[in-house]
Amino acid sequence: MILIFLGPPGSGKGTQAKRLMSHRSWPQLSTGDMLRASISKGSALGMEAKKYMDQGHLVPDLVVVGMIAERIQEPDCRSGFILDGFPRTLPQAKSLDVMLAARNLSVDVVVEFQIKDSELLGRLSGRRTCSKCGTLYHIHTSPPQVSGICDVCGSDVIQRADDQESVIQKRLKVYHELTAPLVRFYSEQGKLRAIDASVSMAAVDVSVHDALGIA
Repeated sequence: MILIFLGPPGSGKGTQAKRLMSHRSWPQLSTGDMLRASISKGSALGMEAKKYMDQGHLVPDLVVVGMIAERIQEPDCRSGFILDGFPRTLPQAKSLDVMLAARNLSVDVVVEFQIKDSELLGRLSGRRTCSKCGTLYHIHTSPPQVSGICDVCGSDVIQRADDQESVIQKRLKVYHELTAPLVRFYSEQGKLRAIDASVSMAAVDVSVHDALGIA
């Protein structure tokens, strides 16, 4: 099964992809994670992407599409995969369809995570990330045991540049302008399933499973 989790930053689609991945054999393909790994390594691709991410802008299609095209050829994607953070624009969605069609594949279900911008600002501006292992925290709901220190590896816990409020507002603006049209695109294909992402994680779990028609 090939899935797309669609929603604004902070809507919980990444968390749900990871939870679903633990119960199924479908890998989570997160362009955000893949790009941050490239940045951490200091690769040319990572440094190019960082310029856009730090300003709350989308990474150019050419960079992202090439990354996904390469990734879906790996063996762990043969039985399906979950796309998290891709596609983000209509041209990317159309490119994805072309890539999949060349392999006699197609997207099965697109889950849209719906949530108000005001709630997302609170979620994201309070988010903190371990600078080494990437463990996520939140200053209000799940802070590290020792302020500023990762529980897992003991490294510094920081606020990423793209989690600052001014950048978040830009990211949401970009999402509504460029990504929201995907709702219509996939709805017209009959593949869109919208869920309420503002409720508890347990309730979102149920909604996601219902949308996918799985137990």
